[in-house]
Amino acid sequence: MRVNLRQYADLLGKYLAPQWARVLQLGILIILSLGLQLIKPQILRSFIDAVSGAAEGNLLRIALFFMAAALANSLVTALSRYVSEDVGWTATNMLRRDLMAHCLNLDMSFHKAYTPGEMIERVDGDVNKLAGFFSQFIMGIAVNVLLMVGVLAMLFREDWRVGVALGIFSVVAVLALTALRDVAVPYWTAERQQSGMFYGFLTEHLSGTVDIRSNGAVGYVMNRFYSRLREWLPAVRKAYLANVSMWAASIMTFTVGNAIAFGFSAWLWYQGSITMGTVYLIVHYTELLRRPINQIRTQLQELQRAGAGITRLNAMLGRSSLIQDGPGLTLPQGPLGVNFSRVTFGYEEDQPILRDVSFSLAPGRVVGLLGRTGSGKTTLARLLLRLYDPTSGEVILGGARLQDMTVRQLRQKVTMVTQDVQLFEASVRDNLTFFDRGIADTHIVSVLNDLGLGPWYARLPGGLDTVIGQNGIGLSAGEAQLLAFARCFLADPALVVMDEASSRLDPATEQLIERAIDKLLVGRTAVIIAHRLDTVERADDILILEQGAVVEHGDRIELSGNPASRFSALLSAGMKELLV
Repeated sequence: MRVNLRQYADLLGKYLAPQWARVLQLGILIILSLGLQLIKPQILRSFIDAVSGAAEGNLLRIALFFMAAALANSLVTALSRYVSEDVGWTATNMLRRDLMAHCLNLDMSFHKAYTPGEMIERVDGDVNKLAGFFSQFIMGIAVNVLLMVGVLAMLFREDWRVGVALGIFSVVAVLALTALRDVAVPYWTAERQQSGMFYGFLTEHLSGTVDIRSNGAVGYVMNRFYSRLREWLPAVRKAYLANVSMWAASIMTFTVGNAIAFGFSAWLWYQGSITMGTVYLIVHYTELLRRPINQIRTQLQELQRAGAGITRLNAMLGRSSLIQDGPGLTLPQGPLGVNFSRVTFGYEEDQPILRDVSFSLAPGRVVGLLGRTGSGKTTLARLLLRLYDPTSGEVILGGARLQDMTVRQLRQKVTMVTQDVQLFEASVRDNLTFFDRGIADTHIVSVLNDLGLGPWYARLPGGLDTVIGQNGIGLSAGEAQLLAFARCFLADPALVVMDEASSRLDPATEQLIERAIDKLLVGRTAVIIAHRLDTVERADDILILEQGAVVEHGDRIELSGNPASRFSALLSAGMKELLV
């Protein structure tokens, strides 16, 4: 698995280009640092030669000059490191932002395939691995390559034979290390995959702690926990062992480099071609040459890890949503009619949930959707919201196919209220409006009063600015459900889908919301998914699904008065359990 260098370059270009001023500043600091590193050995050579000549006055000046150069080099290095880290983290935050936005726009089949823990590991864990790539790639690769070139230039300046020998050595060393660059990439990719699976397992089971403990499944979960660790360890071991080849190659390389430096220095010194200070200079430059090669090796290892992260991130960023925007249509105002035309759909290709479903719902009508668990009621609602597209057939809203609308346009027309209410750690206002600041506070308060939440709102310490969530106020299940209805009011949709939205409410709260639901349904089309017969008393039509197919559809009054209808049989027998 080779990561094309173009992928590295594209990633750097995309996220460093907006920071060109900081990158330019970093480049200037790098050049200053390189110059100071190359000057310091020259000063030390002068010091050694001065000691040999017993020129004490020169020694003091040279020592002061060396201290000034060392201090300047330390300051420049510290500043360049700060700028480098700033550039790196800014780039990774931009990448994290793009990745998060991309994931949120992917279709539900993608989110069904990945657990929340795996997504966290992709968005945070893999991106964190790239922080060093952005912040230290320039410092670790570019700087050290330039430093190596500068050292070789200085060695050529002292003696061309030393320059040629160590130049050949440097080229061979870099080529050898570069050839080994991708050895560990597949192993690090496998390690990152195991890491994502482990954190996915962890997130899933920690969120179900109550059920796990109450049902005595702690032992089973811990057994799986250890199994995940045992699967992860070999992947980590292989990845680190693959890096040993880089480490062994560098050790051999440095040994050869030291032998070349000492051999040539001794030969030239015995010939009288160089002074003792120059001997030190050659050895010091060789050690200075060793450092960039070693750093290049280290950064190539980081590049391997970055390559594993880039492979996984590119796979995710390269995945496009199956739900694509249509050209966009102008839909009529007011309630919208619904038409399912021979719709077939399954989450798995060979396991259809809905089979050749066809029905029509006139604008402004309310249909009660009944059926056993697994009959396809919630799936039908998901198709209405276009969380999925049908395998075959068409879903038509207001006379237009859903595929011809933009997703944003559809979301403005259709709203769903479910049993599970997602609340954010944010203000009451943001939770109600989904962060839409265009909705007036007076309208929000009016909706809360209509829902009977006026007394609750009056008790909020900060009004609409009161924070809900971990560090804010808590809500009961009934209050959370009422806020979900308030969201629906504020969205002002043309079609409302309610998935047994009042099932979690106590009788008192349910009575409180009945009037609000009646008001919500006025002038709107609605689909009420019910598990209880009394839930559909306000429905105009009844639609009964069985094993993904429509077995009965008609006017509720007519069906209830028809002894041959299934709906009438259910009402007569009072067999509510048939619906669960």
